[in-house]
Amino acid sequence: MPDEPEHPALEELRRRLEEEEDAYSEVLGAVDRLATFPLPAEAGPEIGERLATLNTLWPAPDPPAGGGLGDRMRRRAWDALAPVLQRQTQFNAALVQLLNAYTEHAERLHARLRELSGAIVRYAQRVQPLVDARDRVASALATTRSELILESFDRRLESLARRREGLLSLAGRLESVSEEVRTAFDVRLRGSRAEVRERRAGYVDAFRSLSPVVDLGCGRGELLELLREAGITARGVEGNATLARECREKGLEVAEGDPVEFLRAQGAVSLGGVFAHRVAERLAPPALESLLAETHRALRPGGLLVLEAINPRSVVGLLEVFHRDLSSERPLHPETLAFLAAAKGFSEVRVEPRRTVSPDARLQPVPTEGVPPRVAAVLNENVERLNGLLYGPLEYALFARR
Repeated sequence: MPDEPEHPALEELRRRLEEEEDAYSEVLGAVDRLATFPLPAEAGPEIGERLATLNTLWPAPDPPAGGGLGDRMRRRAWDALAPVLQRQTQFNAALVQLLNAYTEHAERLHARLRELSGAIVRYAQRVQPLVDARDRVASALATTRSELILESFDRRLESLARRREGLLSLAGRLESVSEEVRTAFDVRLRGSRAEVRERRAGYVDAFRSLSPVVDLGCGRGELLELLREAGITARGVEGNATLARECREKGLEVAEGDPVEFLRAQGAVSLGGVFAHRVAERLAPPALESLLAETHRALRPGGLLVLEAINPRSVVGLLEVFHRDLSSERPLHPETLAFLAAAKGFSEVRVEPRRTVSPDARLQPVPTEGVPPRVAAVLNENVERLNGLLYGPLEYALFARR
């Protein structure tokens, strides 16, 4: 297995460490060279000899002695030069004393410098092993610390894994309960099987020559059963796992999943018809447009799309049906749905009302007896308008051809 490249931060740290080690070696070499300088007496042995000769020559000579003529003339000359010789002697004495003192101090200073340089070199030589030892100890401590952290992290992971298993088990139980609740609620919203079959029966003729037909959100499979009984090939897709399983137990071809993704998996011009009840208003606008586009792609020319939706122009439909369904995204006006279908390339787009309200549940007209005809006409006209607004058809169906 090839070595993995180091992290950029580690590479930079390693580079800096090498630079510092090189700089340390350079400084140590320079100090070592400086510590080996010779003392003046060692560098020039003649210095001591010259200083000794200077010490013997600086005193002035004694005045000449004797009583001869020559001696008297030398004494006279000596007496004439004595002041100059005395000053020269004093100068020589001061110079020799200065040289002696300077040489003595210089020798002591040079000795101290050599001692200091040697101490620096010895200290630097001891620092390097100390640093190496400290690095080894730090590395060992870091390894131990990392092992302790990893061990603690492993224990936490094991604890989290146990909690996760418990939560998954609880979520599974809750999902099972939620699935049952959604199934019961869906059945209650749709109505009994007999009622749904009666409402779907009118679509059999519309799809009679359009096999295969796909029912998006097929629920308990009422339309699929009707189509099978009429000899029309049909299959469905249902997001509720319980309902999808019940359909398959009845021998219906039903997949569990998302309707848009199901359509994407179908081949182009491979379907004759597509039906969807209460699916359009459960989708966000982008998903709804995708559903229409994928349906148009999958339908062959002449294929039929039928979409049933809650009628938002019916107050009862909104209050009693739409808002009771927690999966509803937004009311979908029939003109809006028709416009979107036409925009995606569908033709012969029309809208038909479905599930009209019983006349007994509507507002009753005002009796005309004893009421002026004009007043009665106005009141009954308003009653009819209110009936259209309040008790309009609960649903509508959009028909569109490929």
